Amino acid sequence: MKLAHWRSSLRVRLLVGTLVWIAATIVLAGWGLASLFQKHVADQFQSELVVHLDQLTTQLTLDAQGHPQLAMPLSDARLTRPYSGYYWQIDRLADAAQGTSEQAGQLRSRSLWDHVLAVPTLPNSAGNLGYGRVPGPQDQMLGWAQRQVRLDEVPNQAPVTFRLVAAANERLMLEPVAQFSRTLWWALGVLAAGLVMAAGVQVWVGLTPLRSLRQALGQVRSGQSHTLKGQFPNEIMPLVDDFNKVLAQNAEVVARARTHAGNLAHALKTPLSVLANATQDPRLEPAALSQLVDEQVALARQQVSYHLARAQAAASSRLPGVKTTLKPVLDGLLRVMSHIHAERQLTLSCDPFDADVSFRGEAQDLQEMLGNVLDNACKWAKAAVRVSVQSQEDGLTITVDDDGPGIAPAQRLAVLQRGVRADQQTPGSGLGLAIVDDLTHLYNGQITLAESPQQGLRVQLVLPSSSVAPNSYNK
Repeated sequence: MKLAHWRSSLRVRLLVGTLVWIAATIVLAGWGLASLFQKHVADQFQSELVVHLDQLTTQLTLDAQGHPQLAMPLSDARLTRPYSGYYWQIDRLADAAQGTSEQAGQLRSRSLWDHVLAVPTLPNSAGNLGYGRVPGPQDQMLGWAQRQVRLDEVPNQAPVTFRLVAAANERLMLEPVAQFSRTLWWALGVLAAGLVMAAGVQVWVGLTPLRSLRQALGQVRSGQSHTLKGQFPNEIMPLVDDFNKVLAQNAEVVARARTHAGNLAHALKTPLSVLANATQDPRLEPAALSQLVDEQVALARQQVSYHLARAQAAASSRLPGVKTTLKPVLDGLLRVMSHIHAERQLTLSCDPFDADVSFRGEAQDLQEMLGNVLDNACKWAKAAVRVSVQSQEDGLTITVDDDGPGIAPAQRLAVLQRGVRADQQTPGSGLGLAIVDDLTHLYNGQITLAESPQQGLRVQLVLPSSSVAPNSYNK
């Protein structure tokens, strides 16, 4: 459970990730710097031994008896102080041709006092360098460098080979490395502590907007606020804006539901009152009562259908990703209308359009809108009804023209209201175009009435297509 909690905590994950990275970086940097410094000190150590060898090579000569001697003492004063840690030694190597054996320590630095270094002979040719380790005076472990020199300065004597050795206490190399390592790791430890503190502060400050967001959500949940309020970083603002849009849509849906419920209750109040009064009126004949009940029930059914259609459209218009291909719906409606109004022998036609054109909404709502418009056009048309479709970047336009008597400009707005009919002699409830008007507005579209080129009525529906984002139309 604790491990799962750590994995689910953004703060812990950020801290653990940062600490692991800091630790790995500090360790790698410490190891690298210590290794570089150790190599540098070792190179300096060997370079100093080579300098002593070069001085020995330069100053080495032979006396008249062929014994080695230095023309001048070496310049480093530490070579004259007993057991100072810096030493040199000259050994005469064995010569099988002359029948001579090796003579170690023919010449030694004063710092060796009475100690002779047991340096092995390396199979190097004259002039080449060799390195190694050897025990020294007072249990010192020495690092040495040697070079073989062949001299033939004495007349009438064969050349003599000498081994020149320069040595130094390895402690003189190891102590600076150890001191540097201690200082380095102490400094890196301080740096790591500072980085850890900085990481903690950074995580705390960086997650502050999330804590503010959580508080804002708590206020919304408790009812203290209806939206997320506060100043948030640019990375969080899109989330806040989208969440506020969701809250606004939910509030709108609730408000619409309340409005629909109130409107439905108000619309049903009159038929119910009429039915209640009719049941209490003894003067009504059974036939008249039956007719009255049928009329009021039909009226109530119309009101229920109207408000249910509005509620369904209000909900479906907010669903993301819903789309309906226009052509199958329109072709089906034209076939239905040709059967319903078959006795009038109307010519129903549709101009060609792209089969991929889609409506961003539910198929039932599209059928409701187009069905009412086409049915209204077929009722009033004399001989022909024509449909055309245009798809633009800003939406979808469906135009229905008929050759009927049309509607006067002064009445066009009125017929979009509930219960208003252009001709009281024509059967109908007066809800058809009103339902279309409500549905188009719920989808952020619009319906317009104009004069048709065929001298009748032109109805234009501007609806969102599947490629257009919601709320892109003005109500």
